[in-house]
Amino acid sequence: MAERVRVADLDGDWQALVAAATAARAEAYTPYSGFGVGAAVRTADGRVYTGANIENAAYGLTVCAERVAIWKAVSEGHRRLAALALVTETGSSPCGSCRQVMGEFARELPVLIADTAGNGWLTSLAELLPLAFSAQDLDEAT
Repeated sequence: MAERVRVADLDGDWQALVAAATAARAEAYTPYSGFGVGAAVRTADGRVYTGANIENAAYGLTVCAERVAIWKAVSEGHRRLAALALVTETGSSPCGSCRQVMGEFARELPVLIADTAGNGWLTSLAELLPLAFSAQDLDEAT
């Protein structure tokens, strides 16, 4: 179960990840919803990649901050994720598509969902996406 936390009470690594996600949120392109989201992912070797949501008038082409951050890390050669922080005004949870993308690279990924008031919920991808579809399911099907 997600643990409610104050971001200011977390260790420096989490605080830095939330700060990076907050900075990314400032770059969100949200002319339609006005709902900015920022994400920061730390790779297994300690590098941090950020992303912001980017909307499009053809709504189906909109992309979430979490996927932007993960795709940036993956496009730079990182396949192992160590942690992800997400910041929205209200502390909204990642969508199902983002959860599935996270699961491609880290089943046990620690996730911090934070709001702009400094509250957070520390959880894991396993909790957010139980019984996820994975490459193992494809292997078992053949």
